[in-house]
Amino acid sequence: MANVNITKRAIQTAFLEILSEKTLGKITVKDITDRCGINRNTFYYHYQDIPALLEEICQNQVEEIINDYPTLNSLEECLDAAMQSVLKNRRAIMHIYNSDNRSTYINSLWRICEATITTYFNTAFKDIPLTDEDKTLLIRYHKCECFGLILDWINHGIKDDYTKGFKRIYQLKKGSVEDMIHRCYS
Repeated sequence: MANVNITKRAIQTAFLEILSEKTLGKITVKDITDRCGINRNTFYYHYQDIPALLEEICQNQVEEIINDYPTLNSLEECLDAAMQSVLKNRRAIMHIYNSDNRSTYINSLWRICEATITTYFNTAFKDIPLTDEDKTLLIRYHKCECFGLILDWINHGIKDDYTKGFKRIYQLKKGSVEDMIHRCYS
């Protein structure tokens, strides 16, 4: 089992390295196998095709973020956690985003936003008895907000100046979630 994990990790690493160098549509299985020193059969033993490899990498990224952020105390921390996942592989993400497999990454980003916002609500408001309906509604709203901000950032090329704007938005919004929760009881 250890060899299987080592081989899969080597395939994933090679793929991400190549993805930061060229667009997804131009990557071949041969590129990946040459980079990590395995044969094609080994690649196909682990993955059906490159989209399956991409899907697993995206799923791993979601799980990594969930594990790395067991608690979050503000919406700004949620956005920052999701943004860090983008910044870690900026070029690769732009190549995925500008490919036919964009939906794989978008679904991954959606799950990251949902996980971070849910973690925030479970951390920051654990002692407040929100109804399930209100909690679900508030999580959905803030998940869409986080997702939309990051998607817009990606659409504009993941430029650094956006991060300052995000921080400013959350400074201006400070207390808004608490106000919404307070209104749940009014």
